[in-house]
Amino acid sequence: MVTDITIPTWVDRSTYPFAAHTFHHPEGRMHYVDVGHGPVILFVHGTPDWSFGFRHLITAFAPTHRCIAPDHLGFGLSDKPRGANYTVAAHARRLQDLIAHLGLKDITLVVTDFGGGIGLPHALEHPANVKRLVLYNTWLWDLMPDKRFRRPTAIMKSWLGRFLYLRLGFSVNVMMPNGYGDKKKLDKATHAHYRHALPDAAARVATFACVQEIKNAGPFWQAQWARVDRLRSIPTLLCWGLQDRFFPPDLLERWKQALPHARVMSFPEAGHFVHEEAADPLHRAMREFLAR
Repeated sequence: MVTDITIPTWVDRSTYPFAAHTFHHPEGRMHYVDVGHGPVILFVHGTPDWSFGFRHLITAFAPTHRCIAPDHLGFGLSDKPRGANYTVAAHARRLQDLIAHLGLKDITLVVTDFGGGIGLPHALEHPANVKRLVLYNTWLWDLMPDKRFRRPTAIMKSWLGRFLYLRLGFSVNVMMPNGYGDKKKLDKATHAHYRHALPDAAARVATFACVQEIKNAGPFWQAQWARVDRLRSIPTLLCWGLQDRFFPPDLLERWKQALPHARVMSFPEAGHFVHEEAADPLHRAMREFLAR
């Protein structure tokens, strides 16, 4: 019998009150939020994130928009099958399967972190179906020429990286707090929702696969970036948390050069997780952008 995904007891329903929806994908069950009515906003998370991170934006936009926020396979409340394909290309393909399954049209696509590589392929392949883009603290090109990414990635591909990611939960326990502009904003109750979603080595395989994809998926990244000009026909809002220790503001400059038509909004105090650290100003910037 095929079963649906249910919300576990460790989720605080006062902050994440959304009903669980299940997409029965052939590779595993994917959980997603689907709340509100109106124009579609599709939120695409990175690592070690899940739809919980978008809860403030979903709550703010649900009265006027239909908000969709999936958990990628291997993340959040979705299945975490052993041996699944957790490459960025596979995540992107499954997201497109969900878009087709739900029949989403005229999408406002919101992407961050690995969500850029996962969500933007739909905009590149179906630009007529994407009404607007919101990008922040993300990338779409091969990072390996940059020693800031090349050196730590080499460590993460070693036995030490495997131990850190799978056994010690390095992604959620160390990198996530360090990604904040102000670590105090990641309170224990909020952090627990990310830690509970990745409780053991078996559940952390997708996060370990992501960090390896920074190098392994070089050809994939370059293939997407080679056609980035296709996004110039789509109204775009570029946002950036300027205190991001992993993806500093010079990456925003590269986006600005590639998408000169984009509106730009920076958040001086926020780090990598803008939707958690600066949810209200991000919502206001998006609301103004959507009203244009």
